[in-house]
Amino acid sequence: MTSALEHRDELLRLTDLHAFYGESHILHGIDLNVGAREVVTLLGRNGSGRSTTLKAILGLVSRRTGSVMVNGRETIGMQPHRITRLGRIGYCPEERGIFASLSAEENLTLLPKVGSDGMPLEEIYAMFPNLLERRKSPGMRLSGGEQQMLAMARILRVGARLLLLDEITEGLAPVIVRTLGTVVRGLAERGLTMILVEQNFRFVTQLADRHYLIEHGRIVDMITKNEVATRIEALHRFLGV
Repeated sequence: MTSALEHRDELLRLTDLHAFYGESHILHGIDLNVGAREVVTLLGRNGSGRSTTLKAILGLVSRRTGSVMVNGRETIGMQPHRITRLGRIGYCPEERGIFASLSAEENLTLLPKVGSDGMPLEEIYAMFPNLLERRKSPGMRLSGGEQQMLAMARILRVGARLLLLDEITEGLAPVIVRTLGTVVRGLAERGLTMILVEQNFRFVTQLADRHYLIEHGRIVDMITKNEVATRIEALHRFLGV
């Protein structure tokens, strides 16, 4: 299932994407597209294949078949580091991947660049004032919300323009969720492209241009931002909320 991108340039297209972990067949023919400067969500219940879709885009699964076009190039046979650089992709996994013994600032400056215009530290700290205050604290001493901010800041620092964000609000206090919402909105206004895997539909409903609904490793529907109000009851049934 795909949709017209109107005036947007297509940045990513998945066609009949299948993904496997060992012998387990997780994705069963995913079809979706994402335009440059677009914010898209993958909605579904736990185990539906949302996180695996992000990993499959990057080649972080045992095996994948079908097509993953990034910036007009087929990447199905590429190594993950080549895909990341080709698409200037930043991945924020659900487990965050913070280096526990390194300071917050060392976490920000350690990773290699995927683009030449990574966000400077001053701008990062303006966006996430908590990280400025905790810049010398080791990752293990940061709160869950601070670790999530650091994980997002790190991919902005390396110059990523396509952000894959996996459950960035999970388990966080409402005040932190509001902060992250402000950040995501600001990044969209700056022209970054984002794919968000989210269980918190309230968080993404006004942020995203389109919502893909995933069930049992397949796209079962796509809802635009303008259609949400008329389909809210169906969405709640689908998500089990």
